[in-house]
Amino acid sequence: MKAVRFHEYGDPDVLRFEDVEQPVPGVGEVRIRVAGTSFNSVDGNIRGGFMRGPIPVVLPHTPGLDVAGTVEALGEGVNGLEVGDDVVGFLPMDGNGAAAEYVLAPAEVLTPAPKSVPLTDAAALPVVGLTAYQALFDHGKLTAGQRVLVNGAGGAVGGYAVQLAKNAGAHVIATASHRSSEAVRSAGADEVIDHTTTSVTTAVTEPVDIALNLAPVDPAELATLVTLVRPGGVVVNTTVWMPAPSDEERGVRGIDLFVRSDAEQLAQLVASIDRGELRVDVAERVPLAELSALHARAAEGAVHGKVIVVPSAE
Repeated sequence: MKAVRFHEYGDPDVLRFEDVEQPVPGVGEVRIRVAGTSFNSVDGNIRGGFMRGPIPVVLPHTPGLDVAGTVEALGEGVNGLEVGDDVVGFLPMDGNGAAAEYVLAPAEVLTPAPKSVPLTDAAALPVVGLTAYQALFDHGKLTAGQRVLVNGAGGAVGGYAVQLAKNAGAHVIATASHRSSEAVRSAGADEVIDHTTTSVTTAVTEPVDIALNLAPVDPAELATLVTLVRPGGVVVNTTVWMPAPSDEERGVRGIDLFVRSDAEQLAQLVASIDRGELRVDVAERVPLAELSALHARAAEGAVHGKVIVVPSAE
């Protein structure tokens, strides 16, 4: 089969499109014929060697944490899945990913794919959808009637965060550039702040219950978010190289989010998609053979929105 792998850490040009042996599922695993994977910023950090501590991968390594595809073979002890099932999942971060024609996945990370979007596009959901869900509900404890600030709502996580918060009955304030402001508004934001022209601290005039930071902002700007949160509220931060600010005197918690694979939560998101409550946005689709070029564009800041990577067999 064809796969993209890197044999050493480094710049995007270490990614090679090459022939590899088709994997054989072990106990508790299934082999998936990949319909699509996606690019996540952590893929570039793993490839660059910056995540060797928390995510130790074995070289050569195939990237691609998201998978959408069809079960093609079952390992021993797999229950609840059948050959031919369309599935979606968030693969183990330290294992081989789905930038390939076939990938192995532990059966427990998979859930049936949404039926209302193309299978390829379902790869846009797992990592970013779960990041948004866990930020708002696991850590933010979001309930109806609360006020939520999504800082950096123009990206893929932000799109889901705005929709999920709005669907939960929150008042949603979102920051976005002019380029993405209309998409953020259509996702359900009640207020949109153009962070390129307006200070967030000036624009947010009433305290929020949850401040979700998705943007690689200056540490000083991140620190100001805590001043916008009411006593007892929370700042949830996904840019984990900068610790989330907190304010012990006012009981404002600061939480650094490390997303985890969770098939039950993913199934809830899939159900929301099929009920028409959650929109899957795909900015572009690129062939697997062009993954190195995609990584290079991302490193230059030239990738906007969710990009799906499609194996050449499609």
